[in-house]
Amino acid sequence: MTAILDQQLIGAVVRQPGALQVRNLSKQYRIDEQRLPVLENIDLQVLPGEFVSIVGASGCGKSSLLRLIVGLESEYDGDILLDGQPIAGTSLERGIVFQDHRLFPWKTVEENVALALKNQRLGKKEKAELVAEHLALVNLTGFEKAYPHQLSGGMAQRAAIARALITKPKVLLLDEPFGALDALTRVHLQRELQRIWVQQRSTMIMVTHDVEEALYLGDRVVVMDARPGRIKHEVQVDLPHPRERHSPRLQQLKNELLAELTGA
Repeated sequence: MTAILDQQLIGAVVRQPGALQVRNLSKQYRIDEQRLPVLENIDLQVLPGEFVSIVGASGCGKSSLLRLIVGLESEYDGDILLDGQPIAGTSLERGIVFQDHRLFPWKTVEENVALALKNQRLGKKEKAELVAEHLALVNLTGFEKAYPHQLSGGMAQRAAIARALITKPKVLLLDEPFGALDALTRVHLQRELQRIWVQQRSTMIMVTHDVEEALYLGDRVVVMDARPGRIKHEVQVDLPHPRERHSPRLQQLKNELLAELTGA
């Protein structure tokens, strides 16, 4: 199976960037002079333009895996490759959206989004056009001059997604992006993210505790087990986008995933 995926990845790299390979990845933390294994022998292949959801109990290393892929941590065993090249440190090729939006409160929405372009060799007009384009993508046109405190939680998170996408990353990582939102806003933003992904076709990897969210958005759902974190199970979501939230197939897959997570 691994050989087949590797062949798919090699072929996909030729057509489109954004192929991610995680090979035999292990990670440990040192606490009180003792080693605490967090991730063990993780093998994950993600095709360009694929949306992969990762679920698992708290403490299974989901967020640690994302931090390693984005380059926020460097000490690990194994390989992390993007389009065949080892990942070293942070890069605009890999964007990330956290659970909290992390917008600067003293800057307007357009200023917050434009910050991602600070070191880009673009003219002022080009930057303004890109900001306008990405605010339109997340349905925030008209709120360019608003400050974060004037936005709802969902709007602020959409601004964070625009900021992450404006540099056109090969891979967008989402760490519980809707976890702090109320249920109705969460459902709305799931639809928005699905629309954005269908339109952009960026490679996306999302960590979530919400099984329904994982299935609604993901082409594939990866289930992780804890202590140390390792991949336990994978489910292919063989449904086209956009999806019907209450389709019988999604309900069937939800029951399968819940059984896997709970051991029922």
